[in-house]
Amino acid sequence: MMRIQWIFLLLATWLMTSMARVHAADTKAFPDFEEKTATIEHIQALKHGGFVLYMRHGTSDTSKADRAPQVDLNDCTTQRPLTDEGRRLAARVGQEIRNHGIPLGEVLVSPMCRTRQTAEAAFGQNYEVNMDLMYTANLTSEEKAQRSVVTKHLLSTPVPPGVNRVIVAHAPNMMDAAGYFPKPEGIIIIFRPMGEKGFEYIASIPPARWQELK
Repeated sequence: MMRIQWIFLLLATWLMTSMARVHAADTKAFPDFEEKTATIEHIQALKHGGFVLYMRHGTSDTSKADRAPQVDLNDCTTQRPLTDEGRRLAARVGQEIRNHGIPLGEVLVSPMCRTRQTAEAAFGQNYEVNMDLMYTANLTSEEKAQRSVVTKHLLSTPVPPGVNRVIVAHAPNMMDAAGYFPKPEGIIIIFRPMGEKGFEYIASIPPARWQELK
């Protein structure tokens, strides 16, 4: 009997140690993130293409939460909406991109109303909805992991010279994929895709920063 108790004690100790190691690994999944503000040199580089621009949707009405898990992608009243200021903000960011001569290729967008409305205000109707860019804060851990793989793939896949890929999505999705919760709404994050080597964070452009990049 004592031998059995001793074995169970060893197993319990091993299990607790293993769980502690897993937790430690999880907390170190991402290095300490250092946000960098974009410079004029970054804008000049974007003009040559080959980058990924990850845009967080425009200002949203935080007093109206998504009705998870009953969110209807075809019914914006079940979702946290973009505000009028959010639409204007998205339009300004899109205009700044054009004014700076930054060439765009494909525009991939989360299916949520606030991201689709942001994309339309910023870039017109020439965008593609990608279901895997769905807002992850309302999802299960397994669903988050699946979508994180797709986001990482989109950030890593090389972009042809002369254009930049645009992703319009959400802050939690970026946190899942890169350990970075981008603020404020309307911010653009620049990544260099490196194929099998992943992606490199370059810099961020908060909405108010555009006027200083001329």
